[in-house]
Amino acid sequence: MKTHSEVRGSFTLLVLASLLTLALWFIPFAGVITFPIRLFVTYIHEIGHALAALATLGGVNRVALDWSGSGVTFTRGGLGFLISSAGYLTTTLYGAGLLLFLRRERNARIAAIGTGIALLMVTVLFGGNILAWLCGLVFGAGCLFMGLKAKPRLVHFAMSFIAVQCLLNAFYDLRTLLYLSALDPSFPTDAGNMSQATGGVLPPVFWAAGWVVLSAAVVVGTLILYYRSLQERVELPQPGIPSLLADPSANAARPHI
Repeated sequence: MKTHSEVRGSFTLLVLASLLTLALWFIPFAGVITFPIRLFVTYIHEIGHALAALATLGGVNRVALDWSGSGVTFTRGGLGFLISSAGYLTTTLYGAGLLLFLRRERNARIAAIGTGIALLMVTVLFGGNILAWLCGLVFGAGCLFMGLKAKPRLVHFAMSFIAVQCLLNAFYDLRTLLYLSALDPSFPTDAGNMSQATGGVLPPVFWAAGWVVLSAAVVVGTLILYYRSLQERVELPQPGIPSLLADPSANAARPHI
């Protein structure tokens, strides 16, 4: 059961992380500050492609990142339409799931450690260029260290900030994808791969628009669940005795862009 202070703390951190994200959009040259986060979100996107390939009995050749902030995952076999869809949706689902998981401050350490381990494993197994290795090792080790050593409040805020960044960057990327799919359908994108994987019956812009709608539904649903869960827990009567569970420490390789 949440205490009133834990509820207020979770909501306050979410608001602060969101305001910081929005503020960075209007600060001159803030792109230099947010570039590492951009690479992190791109890595999550590419991990989604890799996991979808493995989950559909395919294989992963390599995962590579580019200094432009983009990335590419080369896969073989598997279900092409699921692999192509997985990138943008994984970013959204990771951000949404992380946000819900962080309703309890004590979960922040688990989220950081889990994220760090996942990044390190993908890097070791599938890292395809220097930048992928650099980002994977730095972000993975950073999340792992933070989850093990940092103060709970700092871990909670950092993971909340990452969750918000993943959600907002997913929409930013989908906007770009929708623009490219509508004006230049021949440009290599996940939507183009999806169209090819489904026989070209539907154009890339259809899939791009569909992912936008689906991602929006996930975000709205997440915010509703987040708000309702906090409200319900606030309204619950507080126990008369301390909880025993209290936190004691306070085939050819296909690129998927």
